[in-house]
Amino acid sequence: MATTVNNAFAEFMKEKVNLDQEKNKIARSSRDNLIDNIKGFSGDSDFFVVYTDKILRFGSFERRTKIRPIDDIDLMLCLSGEGTRTYIQSGEVFYINGSDADSKNGLMTDNTNYLNSTKVINRFISKLSDLQDYSKAEMHKNHEAATLQLKSYTWNFDIVPCFYTDTGFYLIPDGSGNWKKTDPRIDNERITDINQKHNGRLLELIRLAKYWNNRKVTIRIGSYLLECMILQKYENKEASENWWIDLEFRDLLNYLSSAILSDVDDPKGIQGNLNSFCWDDRCKISDALTNAYNKAVEASNMELNDKNQKGAITKWGEVLGSDFPEYTGE
Repeated sequence: MATTVNNAFAEFMKEKVNLDQEKNKIARSSRDNLIDNIKGFSGDSDFFVVYTDKILRFGSFERRTKIRPIDDIDLMLCLSGEGTRTYIQSGEVFYINGSDADSKNGLMTDNTNYLNSTKVINRFISKLSDLQDYSKAEMHKNHEAATLQLKSYTWNFDIVPCFYTDTGFYLIPDGSGNWKKTDPRIDNERITDINQKHNGRLLELIRLAKYWNNRKVTIRIGSYLLECMILQKYENKEASENWWIDLEFRDLLNYLSSAILSDVDDPKGIQGNLNSFCWDDRCKISDALTNAYNKAVEASNMELNDKNQKGAITKWGEVLGSDFPEYTGE
């Protein structure tokens, strides 16, 4: 019953923002089943040996910042680099020297000794297409992953082939046939640490910010960029004894209105500036965030100063949309 702002937010988060717990369990189980199925390919003459210990679950589903509905689940499927596979680096581009088996399987870039990442993804697709319980496998739009569609559920899997290097990072497809460096473990560990610092309450706030971001009231901020900006704020903020998600969200809107105007460094130290928006777009997003913040301030004042729960709930509906609960008191 949305008789108070607190009730309204609790209902909204449970019914509209947070993942349904039963679907969440099913999705995690389906991901584990897929991993087991792919392990069945390991060592096939036309495939690779899977480096089981370095398979990496990543993305917003793994970080527990995904909002409804579950649409995709990310997975890095690590392949063994044993034998003759070595790599060389040229700037930000990495080239992997292929093995004799890679050459026989037609996985090399033409007229080179380098393992072609696009051909590797296509080999994934050909193998995944043979799996039961899945409807179709295709190249992801950015040419960095194979997307596998499920028959029975609404989510897809984005499967990124990768190699783990002896210097401790991963090489994944760069979309152009070569490879690039990454390490999502840094993101996984960082968000866990900062969330724990704030007594496990930060993840829900991130989800709420993503919900607002997806309302299309302005240019949408990329999910990963949005998370990084929020983590910047809370990494340097002391944990609060009194945490109210509406007030935290109000103040976060104000912070983001300024943060979007600045560059945002990749916390992994790999990609450089993550904020690729031009200045005009940064200003448009900032204005929308400021407008939402001003309405959130009005809502807070109605609740805290005027003791007007109905007015506050209605005003929060202007910020978060028509799915935000309506006041149900007298």
